[in-house]
Amino acid sequence: MTNSSEVTRADRTRARLQDAALSAFAERGFHGTSTRDIAAAAGLSPAAVYMHHSSKEELLFVISRAGHEDTLERVRDAAAASDAPSVQLAAVTRAFARHHAEVPMSARVVNYQLDALSDEHLGEIRTLRRLIGSEIRDIVDRGVASGEFTTPHPQVAAHAILSLGIDVGRWYEATGDWTPGDVGDYYAELALRMVEAR
Repeated sequence: MTNSSEVTRADRTRARLQDAALSAFAERGFHGTSTRDIAAAAGLSPAAVYMHHSSKEELLFVISRAGHEDTLERVRDAAAASDAPSVQLAAVTRAFARHHAEVPMSARVVNYQLDALSDEHLGEIRTLRRLIGSEIRDIVDRGVASGEFTTPHPQVAAHAILSLGIDVGRWYEATGDWTPGDVGDYYAELALRMVEAR
């Protein structure tokens, strides 16, 4: 039987490997990163990778799943702040864009390394991505149905809002003039313009 200190030690080792893999994938890409690179960055032996993860691909999947689950939770929490579609859309877009600015390295890996996942793992991630997208699409649809939004293209607007938020991870740098909060606020304004909110 495993005692709690051993579980904690194993959890810490897994976290170190995941942090090292995230940095390596962001810097070199999945295909340019070896398990030896990950182990070295974590200060562990290459064998340690396989003690905790079945493969490099599984490491990417764990990182991607955690990132998408975190994003989905943030989006749902923001949507729960109000029943009014305009308030919801602003809150969700703000949270979505701000989060991508707060963790741009993670955002780049979880959104732009998907082609390296196995079909099974990619299927799980696509399910999470659909859930995130449906939160925004539902808000836009309800806003149009209520007359609060006047866009003639609600689905295109919802896709555009999602794409803009995801792309923050590609360009955002903390050394710039904008804080993550600034990015979130501006993107919330853009979202309301895109749906032609009254």
